[in-house]
Amino acid sequence: MPETAPSATTEVEGPDPRRWFALVVIAIAQLMVILDASIVNIALPDAQKALHISAVNRQWVVTAYTLTFGGLLLLGGRIADYAGRKRVFIIGLLGFAGASALGGFAPTQGLLFTARALQGAFGAILAPAALSLISVTFTDSKERAKAFGVYGALSGAGAAIGLIAGGLLTQYLSWRWCLFVNVPMALIAVALAIPNVRESKLVGRTKYDVPGALLSTFGFVSLVYGITEAATPGYGWGSPRSFGFLVVGVLLLIVFVFYESRAAQPLLPLSIIKDRVRGGSYLSQFFLAAGMFGMFLFMTFYFQNVHGFSPIKAGLCFLPFSVGIIISAAIGSQLLPRVGPRPLGTIGLVMGAGGLFYLSQITATSSYVSSVLPAFLLMSLGLGSVFVSVSSTALFNVPFHESGVASAVLNTTQQIGGSLGTAIFNTVAISATAAFALSHPWHGVTLPPGVSPPDAATHGFAVAFKLGSLSMLLGAIVYFFLVNVDRHHLAQHDDVGEPTSVEQALYLESQGEI
Repeated sequence: MPETAPSATTEVEGPDPRRWFALVVIAIAQLMVILDASIVNIALPDAQKALHISAVNRQWVVTAYTLTFGGLLLLGGRIADYAGRKRVFIIGLLGFAGASALGGFAPTQGLLFTARALQGAFGAILAPAALSLISVTFTDSKERAKAFGVYGALSGAGAAIGLIAGGLLTQYLSWRWCLFVNVPMALIAVALAIPNVRESKLVGRTKYDVPGALLSTFGFVSLVYGITEAATPGYGWGSPRSFGFLVVGVLLLIVFVFYESRAAQPLLPLSIIKDRVRGGSYLSQFFLAAGMFGMFLFMTFYFQNVHGFSPIKAGLCFLPFSVGIIISAAIGSQLLPRVGPRPLGTIGLVMGAGGLFYLSQITATSSYVSSVLPAFLLMSLGLGSVFVSVSSTALFNVPFHESGVASAVLNTTQQIGGSLGTAIFNTVAISATAAFALSHPWHGVTLPPGVSPPDAATHGFAVAFKLGSLSMLLGAIVYFFLVNVDRHHLAQHDDVGEPTSVEQALYLESQGEI
Protein backbone atom coordinates (compact mmCIF):
# COMPACT_ATOMS: atom_id res chain seq x y z
CA MET A 1 0.00 0.00 0.00
CA PRO A 2 1.53 3.38 -0.98
CA GLU A 3 2.76 5.71 1.72
CA THR A 4 0.80 8.85 2.48
CA ALA A 5 2.47 11.86 0.88
CA PRO A 6 3.47 14.75 3.10
CA SER A 7 0.66 17.27 3.11
CA ALA A 8 1.89 20.27 5.03
CA THR A 9 4.17 21.48 7.73
CA THR A 10 3.29 22.15 11.30
CA GLU A 11 4.64 25.69 11.27
CA VAL A 12 2.31 28.45 12.44
CA GLU A 13 0.98 31.06 10.04
CA GLY A 14 2.51 34.53 10.21
CA PRO A 15 6.04 35.70 10.93
CA ASP A 16 7.82 34.27 13.93
CA PRO A 17 8.29 37.11 16.46
CA ARG A 18 11.58 35.54 17.60
CA ARG A 19 12.90 34.85 14.11
CA TRP A 20 15.94 37.13 14.39
CA PHE A 21 16.95 35.49 17.67
CA ALA A 22 16.55 32.16 15.90
CA LEU A 23 18.91 33.39 13.17
CA VAL A 24 21.56 34.12 15.79
CA VAL A 25 21.28 30.51 17.00
CA ILE A 26 21.52 29.11 13.48
CA ALA A 27 24.47 31.40 12.74
CA ILE A 28 26.37 30.09 15.79
CA ALA A 29 25.80 26.50 14.65
CA GLN A 30 26.88 27.33 11.10
CA LEU A 31 30.01 29.09 12.32
CA MET A 32 30.89 26.06 14.45
CA VAL A 33 30.69 23.68 11.48
CA ILE A 34 32.77 25.98 9.26
CA LEU A 35 35.37 26.62 11.94
CA ASP A 36 35.72 22.88 12.52
CA ALA A 37 36.71 22.18 8.92
CA SER A 38 39.48 24.78 8.67
CA ILE A 39 40.70 24.53 12.28
CA VAL A 40 41.34 20.80 11.98
CA ASN A 41 43.42 21.30 8.82
CA ILE A 42 45.82 23.61 10.65
CA ALA A 43 45.97 21.30 13.70
CA LEU A 44 46.70 18.16 11.67
CA PRO A 45 50.55 18.21 11.74
CA ASP A 46 50.61 18.60 15.54
CA ALA A 47 47.96 15.90 15.98
CA GLN A 48 49.94 13.55 13.76
CA LYS A 49 53.04 13.97 15.90
CA ALA A 50 51.19 13.68 19.21
CA LEU A 51 49.28 10.50 18.32
CA HIS A 52 52.00 8.98 16.12
CA ILE A 53 49.75 8.90 13.06
CA SER A 54 51.53 7.52 10.01
CA ALA A 55 51.65 9.37 6.71
CA VAL A 56 49.43 6.63 5.30
CA ASN A 57 46.71 7.16 7.90
CA ARG A 58 46.82 10.95 8.29
CA GLN A 59 44.16 11.43 5.61
CA TRP A 60 41.62 9.64 7.85
CA VAL A 61 41.38 12.78 10.00
CA VAL A 62 39.81 14.41 6.93
CA THR A 63 38.08 11.52 5.21
CA ALA A 64 36.51 9.99 8.33
CA TYR A 65 34.50 13.21 8.61
CA THR A 66 33.74 13.78 4.95
CA LEU A 67 32.69 10.17 4.29
CA THR A 68 30.11 10.02 7.07
CA PHE A 69 28.94 13.57 6.39
CA GLY A 70 28.50 12.96 2.68
CA GLY A 71 27.15 9.44 3.07
CA LEU A 72 24.47 10.37 5.61
CA LEU A 73 23.55 13.87 4.41
CA LEU A 74 20.57 12.79 2.29
CA LEU A 75 19.20 10.71 5.15
CA GLY A 76 19.84 13.54 7.61
CA GLY A 77 17.79 15.99 5.56
CA ARG A 78 14.83 13.64 5.45
CA ILE A 79 15.05 12.92 9.19
CA ALA A 80 15.04 16.66 9.94
CA ASP A 81 11.98 17.25 7.76
CA TYR A 82 9.84 14.52 9.34
CA ALA A 83 11.17 14.18 12.91
CA GLY A 84 11.14 17.93 13.54
CA ARG A 85 13.75 20.43 12.42
CA LYS A 86 14.25 22.04 15.83
CA ARG A 87 14.51 18.68 17.56
CA VAL A 88 17.02 17.34 15.06
CA PHE A 89 18.94 20.64 15.14
CA ILE A 90 19.39 20.35 18.91
CA ILE A 91 20.30 16.65 18.72
CA GLY A 92 22.85 17.48 16.02
CA LEU A 93 24.39 20.22 18.19
CA LEU A 94 24.66 17.98 21.24
CA GLY A 95 26.03 15.09 19.22
CA PHE A 96 28.57 17.31 17.47
CA ALA A 97 29.70 18.69 20.83
CA GLY A 98 30.07 15.18 22.28
CA ALA A 99 32.03 13.94 19.28
CA SER A 100 34.28 17.01 19.45
CA ALA A 101 35.00 16.39 23.13
CA LEU A 102 35.77 12.75 22.38
CA GLY A 103 38.23 13.81 19.68
CA GLY A 104 39.84 16.39 21.94
CA PHE A 105 40.48 13.81 24.65
CA ALA A 106 41.46 11.04 22.19
CA PRO A 107 44.62 9.24 23.40
CA THR A 108 44.98 7.21 20.20
CA GLN A 109 44.62 7.80 16.50
CA GLY A 110 41.81 5.25 16.28
CA LEU A 111 39.68 7.16 18.76
CA LEU A 112 40.40 10.44 16.94
CA PHE A 113 39.27 8.91 13.64
CA THR A 114 36.13 7.58 15.34
CA ALA A 115 35.37 11.00 16.80
CA ARG A 116 35.78 12.63 13.40
CA ALA A 117 33.39 10.09 11.87
CA LEU A 118 30.84 10.86 14.61
CA GLN A 119 31.26 14.57 13.93
CA GLY A 120 30.43 13.90 10.29
CA ALA A 121 27.37 11.83 11.21
CA PHE A 122 25.93 14.51 13.51
CA GLY A 123 26.92 17.21 11.03
CA ALA A 124 24.87 15.37 8.40
CA ILE A 125 21.69 15.99 10.40
CA LEU A 126 22.71 19.39 11.78
CA ALA A 127 23.54 21.10 8.47
CA PRO A 128 20.28 20.43 6.57
CA ALA A 129 18.22 21.13 9.70
CA ALA A 130 19.91 24.53 10.11
CA LEU A 131 19.36 25.50 6.49
CA SER A 132 15.73 24.39 6.43
CA LEU A 133 15.05 26.27 9.67
CA ILE A 134 15.91 29.50 7.87
CA SER A 135 13.47 28.65 5.09
CA VAL A 136 10.56 27.97 7.44
CA THR A 137 11.35 30.70 9.97
CA PHE A 138 11.55 33.56 7.49
CA THR A 139 8.36 33.58 5.41
CA ASP A 140 8.85 37.04 3.88
CA SER A 141 11.04 36.86 0.77
CA LYS A 142 13.00 40.03 1.60
CA GLU A 143 13.66 38.94 5.17
CA ARG A 144 14.62 35.49 3.96
CA ALA A 145 17.12 37.02 1.55
CA LYS A 146 18.68 38.97 4.43
CA ALA A 147 18.83 35.83 6.55
CA PHE A 148 20.57 33.87 3.80
CA GLY A 149 22.90 36.82 3.32
CA VAL A 150 23.98 36.53 6.95
CA TYR A 151 24.26 32.76 6.57
CA GLY A 152 26.39 33.10 3.44
CA ALA A 153 28.61 35.81 4.92
CA LEU A 154 29.37 33.57 7.89
CA SER A 155 30.12 30.71 5.53
CA GLY A 156 32.72 32.75 3.71
CA ALA A 157 34.22 34.53 6.72
CA GLY A 158 34.04 31.46 8.99
CA ALA A 159 36.65 29.56 7.00
CA ALA A 160 39.10 32.44 7.24
CA ILE A 161 38.39 32.87 10.96
CA GLY A 162 38.95 29.16 11.46
CA LEU A 163 42.37 29.28 9.83
CA ILE A 164 43.55 32.00 12.21
CA ALA A 165 41.78 30.54 15.25
CA GLY A 166 43.25 27.10 14.51
CA GLY A 167 46.72 28.59 14.39
CA LEU A 168 46.25 30.49 17.65
CA LEU A 169 44.78 27.51 19.52
CA THR A 170 47.35 25.04 18.23
CA GLN A 171 50.32 27.31 18.87
CA TYR A 172 49.39 28.70 22.28
CA LEU A 173 47.24 25.91 23.78
CA SER A 174 47.12 22.57 21.99
CA TRP A 175 45.79 21.00 18.83
CA ARG A 176 43.16 19.39 21.08
CA TRP A 177 41.53 22.78 21.66
CA CYS A 178 40.72 22.92 17.96
CA LEU A 179 38.15 20.25 18.81
CA PHE A 180 37.26 21.39 22.34
CA VAL A 181 36.24 24.82 21.05
CA ASN A 182 33.11 23.27 19.52
CA VAL A 183 31.75 22.24 22.93
CA PRO A 184 30.94 25.68 24.40
CA MET A 185 29.71 26.95 21.03
CA ALA A 186 27.28 24.03 20.72
CA LEU A 187 26.03 24.31 24.29
CA ILE A 188 25.40 28.05 23.89
CA ALA A 189 23.50 27.36 20.66
CA VAL A 190 21.35 24.71 22.39
CA ALA A 191 20.55 27.03 25.32
CA LEU A 192 19.47 29.77 22.90
CA ALA A 193 17.62 27.40 20.55
CA ILE A 194 15.22 26.03 23.14
CA PRO A 195 13.34 29.34 23.73
CA ASN A 196 13.95 31.01 20.36
CA VAL A 197 13.57 28.41 17.60
CA ARG A 198 10.09 27.28 16.58
CA GLU A 199 9.50 23.63 15.78
CA SER A 200 8.33 22.64 12.30
CA LYS A 201 8.07 19.41 10.37
CA LEU A 202 6.33 17.79 7.44
CA VAL A 203 3.01 16.08 8.16
CA GLY A 204 2.68 12.60 6.74
CA ARG A 205 4.32 9.20 6.90
CA THR A 206 7.68 8.45 5.42
CA LYS A 207 10.21 5.65 5.30
CA TYR A 208 13.81 6.38 6.15
CA ASP A 209 16.06 4.69 3.63
CA VAL A 210 18.56 3.42 6.20
CA PRO A 211 19.73 0.48 4.03
CA GLY A 212 20.55 2.88 1.21
CA ALA A 213 22.50 5.18 3.53
CA LEU A 214 24.47 2.27 5.00
CA LEU A 215 25.21 0.69 1.61
CA SER A 216 26.56 3.94 0.14
CA THR A 217 28.53 4.95 3.24
CA PHE A 218 30.17 1.56 3.80
CA GLY A 219 30.83 1.24 0.08
CA PHE A 220 32.83 4.46 0.01
CA VAL A 221 34.55 3.67 3.32
CA SER A 222 35.66 0.34 1.88
CA LEU A 223 37.02 2.07 -1.22
CA VAL A 224 38.97 4.62 0.81
CA TYR A 225 40.33 1.89 3.10
CA GLY A 226 41.47 -0.15 0.10
CA ILE A 227 43.16 2.91 -1.41
CA THR A 228 44.87 3.65 1.92
CA GLU A 229 46.13 0.09 2.27
CA ALA A 230 47.76 0.39 -1.15
CA ALA A 231 50.23 2.88 0.36
CA THR A 232 51.03 0.70 3.37
CA PRO A 233 54.54 -0.80 3.22
CA GLY A 234 54.38 -4.43 2.17
CA TYR A 235 51.04 -4.10 0.40
CA GLY A 236 50.30 -2.21 -2.83
CA TRP A 237 47.42 -1.85 -5.26
CA GLY A 238 47.54 -5.53 -6.18
CA SER A 239 47.75 -6.91 -2.66
CA PRO A 240 44.85 -9.17 -1.57
CA ARG A 241 44.04 -6.82 1.31
CA SER A 242 43.90 -3.64 -0.77
CA PHE A 243 42.27 -5.27 -3.78
CA GLY A 244 39.72 -7.04 -1.57
CA PHE A 245 38.48 -3.83 0.04
CA LEU A 246 38.31 -2.12 -3.35
CA VAL A 247 36.20 -4.96 -4.76
CA VAL A 248 33.90 -4.96 -1.72
CA GLY A 249 33.46 -1.20 -2.04
CA VAL A 250 32.52 -1.43 -5.71
CA LEU A 251 30.09 -4.29 -5.04
CA LEU A 252 28.38 -2.38 -2.21
CA LEU A 253 27.92 0.65 -4.46
CA ILE A 254 26.48 -1.53 -7.24
CA VAL A 255 24.03 -3.02 -4.75
CA PHE A 256 23.21 0.52 -3.59
CA VAL A 257 22.26 1.61 -7.12
CA PHE A 258 20.21 -1.58 -7.63
CA TYR A 259 18.41 -1.06 -4.30
CA GLU A 260 17.69 2.61 -4.97
CA SER A 261 16.15 1.79 -8.35
CA ARG A 262 13.53 -0.36 -6.59
CA ALA A 263 13.03 1.40 -3.25
CA ALA A 264 9.59 2.93 -2.62
CA GLN A 265 11.12 6.10 -1.12
CA PRO A 266 14.76 6.01 -2.25
CA LEU A 267 17.47 8.01 -0.57
CA LEU A 268 18.69 8.96 -4.04
CA PRO A 269 16.03 9.09 -6.77
CA LEU A 270 18.00 7.97 -9.83
CA SER A 271 16.05 10.40 -12.00
CA ILE A 272 18.01 13.19 -10.29
CA ILE A 273 21.36 12.04 -11.66
CA LYS A 274 20.19 10.58 -14.99
CA ASP A 275 19.52 14.03 -16.43
CA ARG A 276 22.46 15.09 -18.62
CA VAL A 277 22.82 18.60 -17.21
CA ARG A 278 22.47 17.62 -13.57
CA GLY A 279 24.61 14.51 -13.95
CA GLY A 280 27.35 16.55 -15.61
CA SER A 281 27.19 19.07 -12.78
CA TYR A 282 27.57 16.39 -10.11
CA LEU A 283 30.45 14.73 -11.96
CA SER A 284 32.25 18.06 -12.41
CA GLN A 285 31.81 18.79 -8.72
CA PHE A 286 33.28 15.36 -7.92
CA PHE A 287 36.43 16.04 -9.95
CA LEU A 288 36.77 19.55 -8.50
CA ALA A 289 36.53 18.36 -4.90
CA ALA A 290 38.93 15.48 -5.55
CA GLY A 291 41.65 17.91 -6.54
CA MET A 292 40.92 20.65 -4.01
CA PHE A 293 40.57 18.72 -0.74
CA GLY A 294 43.95 17.00 -1.17
CA MET A 295 45.60 20.35 -1.91
CA PHE A 296 44.62 21.69 1.52
CA LEU A 297 45.97 18.59 3.26
CA PHE A 298 49.33 18.64 1.48
CA MET A 299 49.88 22.40 1.70
CA THR A 300 49.24 22.29 5.44
CA PHE A 301 52.11 19.82 5.83
CA TYR A 302 54.23 21.72 3.31
CA PHE A 303 53.93 24.96 5.26
CA GLN A 304 54.50 23.47 8.72
CA ASN A 305 56.74 20.44 8.14
CA VAL A 306 58.82 21.47 5.12
CA HIS A 307 59.14 25.21 5.74
CA GLY A 308 58.74 25.06 9.50
CA PHE A 309 56.00 27.70 9.64
CA SER A 310 54.13 28.12 12.89
CA PRO A 311 50.44 27.12 12.88
CA ILE A 312 49.44 30.80 12.87
CA LYS A 313 51.65 31.61 9.90
CA ALA A 314 50.38 28.52 8.05
CA GLY A 315 46.79 29.65 8.60
CA LEU A 316 47.56 33.13 7.31
CA CYS A 317 49.12 31.61 4.20
CA PHE A 318 45.71 30.21 3.23
CA LEU A 319 43.87 33.53 3.64
CA PRO A 320 44.37 34.72 0.03
CA PHE A 321 42.60 31.56 -1.13
CA SER A 322 39.62 32.32 1.13
CA VAL A 323 39.42 35.91 -0.05
CA GLY A 324 39.72 34.85 -3.68
CA ILE A 325 36.81 32.43 -3.34
CA ILE A 326 34.57 35.09 -1.79
CA ILE A 327 35.43 37.68 -4.49
CA SER A 328 35.07 35.19 -7.34
CA ALA A 329 31.71 33.88 -6.07
CA ALA A 330 30.38 37.44 -5.85
CA ILE A 331 31.54 38.26 -9.38
CA GLY A 332 30.30 34.93 -10.70
CA SER A 333 26.81 35.47 -9.33
CA GLN A 334 26.66 38.76 -11.27
CA LEU A 335 28.01 37.24 -14.50
CA LEU A 336 25.90 34.07 -14.42
CA PRO A 337 22.68 35.59 -15.88
CA ARG A 338 24.71 37.45 -18.53
CA VAL A 339 27.08 34.81 -19.89
CA GLY A 340 25.45 31.57 -18.73
CA PRO A 341 26.86 28.76 -16.58
CA ARG A 342 28.80 26.74 -19.17
CA PRO A 343 31.54 29.27 -20.05
CA LEU A 344 31.74 30.48 -16.45
CA GLY A 345 32.08 26.98 -15.01
CA THR A 346 34.41 25.66 -17.71
CA ILE A 347 36.81 28.61 -17.55
CA GLY A 348 36.79 28.48 -13.74
CA LEU A 349 37.70 24.79 -13.72
CA VAL A 350 40.49 25.38 -16.25
CA MET A 351 41.82 28.15 -14.00
CA GLY A 352 41.67 25.76 -11.04
CA ALA A 353 43.57 23.12 -13.01
CA GLY A 354 46.15 25.72 -14.06
CA GLY A 355 46.63 26.87 -10.49
CA LEU A 356 47.22 23.32 -9.26
CA PHE A 357 49.65 22.62 -12.09
CA TYR A 358 51.56 25.80 -11.20
CA LEU A 359 51.64 24.62 -7.60
CA SER A 360 53.09 21.28 -8.72
CA GLN A 361 56.35 23.09 -9.58
CA ILE A 362 57.17 23.79 -5.92
CA THR A 363 60.36 22.60 -4.28
CA ALA A 364 61.45 22.41 -0.66
CA THR A 365 63.01 25.88 -0.99
CA SER A 366 60.29 27.61 -3.04
CA SER A 367 59.18 31.10 -2.05
CA TYR A 368 55.58 31.58 -0.93
CA VAL A 369 55.20 34.84 -2.85
CA SER A 370 56.46 33.52 -6.18
CA SER A 371 55.51 29.83 -6.10
CA VAL A 372 52.43 29.49 -3.89
CA LEU A 373 50.52 32.79 -3.83
CA PRO A 374 50.00 33.02 -7.63
CA ALA A 375 48.66 29.45 -7.66
CA PHE A 376 46.27 30.17 -4.78
CA LEU A 377 44.96 33.30 -6.47
CA LEU A 378 44.50 31.63 -9.85
CA MET A 379 42.68 28.67 -8.31
CA SER A 380 40.43 30.65 -5.99
CA LEU A 381 39.46 33.27 -8.56
CA GLY A 382 38.40 30.48 -10.89
CA LEU A 383 36.72 28.10 -8.46
CA GLY A 384 34.45 30.67 -6.81
CA SER A 385 32.60 31.13 -10.08
CA VAL A 386 32.47 27.34 -10.55
CA PHE A 387 30.59 26.91 -7.26
CA VAL A 388 27.99 29.43 -8.42
CA SER A 389 27.62 27.86 -11.87
CA VAL A 390 27.48 24.24 -10.70
CA SER A 391 24.97 24.99 -7.95
CA SER A 392 22.60 26.49 -10.55
CA THR A 393 22.88 23.73 -13.16
CA ALA A 394 22.68 20.96 -10.54
CA LEU A 395 19.09 22.09 -9.95
CA PHE A 396 18.16 22.72 -13.58
CA ASN A 397 14.67 21.41 -14.44
CA VAL A 398 14.45 19.45 -11.21
CA PRO A 399 10.88 18.99 -9.91
CA PHE A 400 10.13 21.38 -7.07
CA HIS A 401 9.51 18.60 -4.55
CA GLU A 402 12.96 17.15 -5.31
CA SER A 403 14.94 20.42 -5.22
CA GLY A 404 16.17 19.72 -1.69
CA VAL A 405 17.34 16.24 -2.67
CA ALA A 406 19.12 17.59 -5.75
CA SER A 407 20.93 20.18 -3.63
CA ALA A 408 21.95 17.56 -1.07
CA VAL A 409 23.24 15.28 -3.86
CA LEU A 410 25.52 18.08 -5.02
CA ASN A 411 26.94 18.49 -1.53
CA THR A 412 27.24 14.73 -1.10
CA THR A 413 29.14 14.52 -4.38
CA GLN A 414 31.52 17.18 -3.11
CA GLN A 415 32.21 15.33 0.14
CA ILE A 416 32.64 11.92 -1.50
CA GLY A 417 34.83 13.36 -4.26
CA GLY A 418 36.99 15.06 -1.64
CA SER A 419 37.23 11.82 0.37
CA LEU A 420 38.26 9.61 -2.54
CA GLY A 421 40.54 12.27 -4.00
CA THR A 422 42.33 12.83 -0.70
CA ALA A 423 42.82 9.08 -0.21
CA ILE A 424 44.06 8.47 -3.76
CA PHE A 425 46.39 11.46 -3.90
CA ASN A 426 47.76 10.76 -0.40
CA THR A 427 48.60 7.23 -1.51
CA VAL A 428 50.25 8.54 -4.68
CA ALA A 429 52.18 11.18 -2.72
CA ILE A 430 53.51 8.61 -0.25
CA SER A 431 54.66 6.29 -3.06
CA ALA A 432 56.33 9.17 -4.94
CA THR A 433 58.01 10.36 -1.74
CA ALA A 434 59.42 6.89 -1.02
CA ALA A 435 60.69 6.47 -4.58
CA PHE A 436 62.37 9.91 -4.53
CA ALA A 437 63.98 9.24 -1.15
CA LEU A 438 65.52 6.02 -2.47
CA SER A 439 66.97 7.64 -5.58
CA HIS A 440 68.03 10.86 -3.83
CA PRO A 441 69.60 9.98 -0.44
CA TRP A 442 69.21 12.68 2.21
CA HIS A 443 72.47 14.24 3.42
CA GLY A 444 71.06 16.92 5.69
CA VAL A 445 70.39 16.86 9.42
CA THR A 446 69.25 13.61 10.99
CA LEU A 447 65.48 13.29 10.78
CA PRO A 448 63.20 11.68 13.39
CA PRO A 449 61.93 8.16 12.60
CA GLY A 450 59.08 8.16 10.09
CA VAL A 451 59.76 11.71 8.89
CA SER A 452 60.46 12.06 5.17
CA PRO A 453 63.24 14.34 3.90
CA PRO A 454 61.82 17.75 2.89
CA ASP A 455 62.81 17.40 -0.76
CA ALA A 456 61.24 13.92 -1.01
CA ALA A 457 58.04 14.98 0.74
CA THR A 458 57.70 18.04 -1.51
CA HIS A 459 58.23 15.88 -4.59
CA GLY A 460 55.39 13.62 -3.42
CA PHE A 461 53.11 16.63 -2.95
CA ALA A 462 54.03 17.93 -6.42
CA VAL A 463 53.10 14.63 -8.06
CA ALA A 464 49.76 14.66 -6.26
CA PHE A 465 49.13 18.24 -7.41
CA LYS A 466 49.66 17.22 -11.04
CA LEU A 467 47.03 14.51 -10.67
CA GLY A 468 44.74 17.00 -8.94
CA SER A 469 45.22 19.37 -11.86
CA LEU A 470 44.24 16.57 -14.24
CA SER A 471 41.15 15.87 -12.12
CA MET A 472 39.99 19.49 -12.40
CA LEU A 473 40.72 19.50 -16.13
CA LEU A 474 38.50 16.43 -16.50
CA GLY A 475 35.84 18.34 -14.59
CA ALA A 476 36.12 21.20 -17.09
CA ILE A 477 35.75 18.82 -20.05
CA VAL A 478 32.72 17.13 -18.49
CA TYR A 479 31.08 20.44 -17.69
CA PHE A 480 31.64 21.86 -21.17
CA PHE A 481 30.29 18.85 -23.08
CA LEU A 482 27.48 17.70 -20.79
CA VAL A 483 26.13 20.88 -19.23
CA ASN A 484 24.65 22.33 -22.43
CA VAL A 485 22.73 25.14 -20.75
CA ASP A 486 22.98 28.80 -21.71
CA ARG A 487 21.73 31.93 -19.99
CA HIS A 488 18.42 31.82 -21.90
CA HIS A 489 17.65 28.33 -20.57
CA LEU A 490 18.40 29.48 -17.03
CA ALA A 491 16.13 32.50 -17.42
CA GLN A 492 13.27 30.31 -18.69
CA HIS A 493 13.85 27.92 -15.81
CA ASP A 494 13.54 30.69 -13.21
CA ASP A 495 10.55 32.27 -14.99
CA VAL A 496 8.38 29.17 -14.69
CA GLY A 497 8.53 29.33 -10.93
CA GLU A 498 11.05 26.60 -10.22
CA PRO A 499 13.21 27.16 -7.14
CA THR A 500 16.31 29.24 -7.74
CA SER A 501 19.74 28.09 -6.64
CA VAL A 502 20.55 30.86 -4.16
CA GLU A 503 19.80 28.82 -1.05
CA GLN A 504 21.52 25.75 -2.43
CA ALA A 505 24.59 27.78 -3.46
CA LEU A 506 24.89 29.15 0.06
CA TYR A 507 24.55 25.65 1.44
CA LEU A 508 27.32 24.39 -0.85
CA GLU A 509 29.52 27.32 0.12
CA SER A 510 28.99 26.49 3.76
CA GLN A 511 30.40 22.99 3.62
CA GLY A 512 34.11 23.44 3.56
CA GLU A 513 35.04 25.47 0.47
CA ILE A 514 37.77 27.53 2.06
